[in-house]
Amino acid sequence: EEDSTNSFICVLKKMKEVRLMEKVVEETEEAFTERMEALAEQWRDLHARRAQLKAHVVRSGTTVKENERLRTQALKKAKEEKEENTKRESELLRARRELEALRKQHQKLSKKLLKYSLFKRYLEDVVENSQFRDVEDIISYYKALVRTRKDLLQSQWWHRQLMEQGKVLQQQIREEKEAEMLQCKNDLVQLKESFDQAQSDIRQWEDRWAEVQDRAARKATELKSLNMAIHSLFQ
Repeated sequence: EEDSTNSFICVLKKMKEVRLMEKVVEETEEAFTERMEALAEQWRDLHARRAQLKAHVVRSGTTVKENERLRTQALKKAKEEKEENTKRESELLRARRELEALRKQHQKLSKKLLKYSLFKRYLEDVVENSQFRDVEDIISYYKALVRTRKDLLQSQWWHRQLMEQGKVLQQQIREEKEAEMLQCKNDLVQLKESFDQAQSDIRQWEDRWAEVQDRAARKATELKSLNMAIHSLFQ
């Protein structure tokens, strides 16, 4: 199907190139004919002007100086016309070369068109056995399918880009959350260590407090005994 599609595209391109080439060849031939006719008309005008100049020199009977001036002008004019004719001949030669190149290209395209004529008949059969009105309708439908496929591929590409960006963003968020969780775990470990240390300190202070209370109780007992003894002595 891909080879048929490529061949179909080649046929369409070659048909279009052949039509364009035929049009260019016709226009070039018309321009070449018009240029040849213009050159022939200019040559006739040149001969007529030369004949008129010669007749005028013969009839005028002017002086040698005037004749020399006219001769100089005629030579200058002839030189200019010669240069112009040389330029036109160069243009004509270039046009002939261009025309020959166009003819060769036209022959080449004609051979290619003959080679792909099978596909043209195939397209005509498709038109006869389908809802398409003509080959141009098939071409329009094909171009629409190509545009749709291009849009679909573009959409898929954007979807892949968004998916990749989403994966990258998700990975970044996951890494950030993992870093936060690790930090929280570290903080929790530190808090647990602090809590254990606080409990240890509390037990130590409780033991010290018990000792202080026991010592205070002993002191209170001793003080009470002392008070009783002093009271007895006082009695």
